[in-house]
Amino acid sequence: MLTDASAGHLPPAESMAGRRFALLVARFNSEITEVLKDRCLAGLLEFGALESDIDVFYVPGAWELPQVASRLGHLRRHDCVIALGCVIRGETSHFEFVASEASDGLSSVARAVNLPIIFGVLTTDTIEQAWGRTQADKADKGREFALSAAHMVSLYKDLR
Repeated sequence: MLTDASAGHLPPAESMAGRRFALLVARFNSEITEVLKDRCLAGLLEFGALESDIDVFYVPGAWELPQVASRLGHLRRHDCVIALGCVIRGETSHFEFVASEASDGLSSVARAVNLPIIFGVLTTDTIEQAWGRTQADKADKGREFALSAAHMVSLYKDLR
């Protein structure tokens, strides 16, 4: 069976009504993550989620995203967790450690809690590249993360 979500099409808006979403937002590089959050929220609402069904939680940085995603996943209060962060390469190897831990950690959490966890962490070489991924008229990653969440929630529902 090929569902709308698995075919790459937007699930019907009514399928998002009543679904609960958790947005985790890293405060590090907040000028970027706040825009990602705003674009993601707008996307979720566009796709039929209700504002009252979206909870926003702040964490210090991308490294802490998996910890809170795990806690929220085990509480089973949300249908999907969207983890938003931004890691920009610097002059040290710190970038590799943080980006890798965020990626590996969120991946592990997704498998452990059997819940869609959306990896919304930008990993860029420069601040300009990060800004380029937040633009509504270009590579709107915030909206893209919302679309991924809508697809995954719909797909998980279909797979019951």
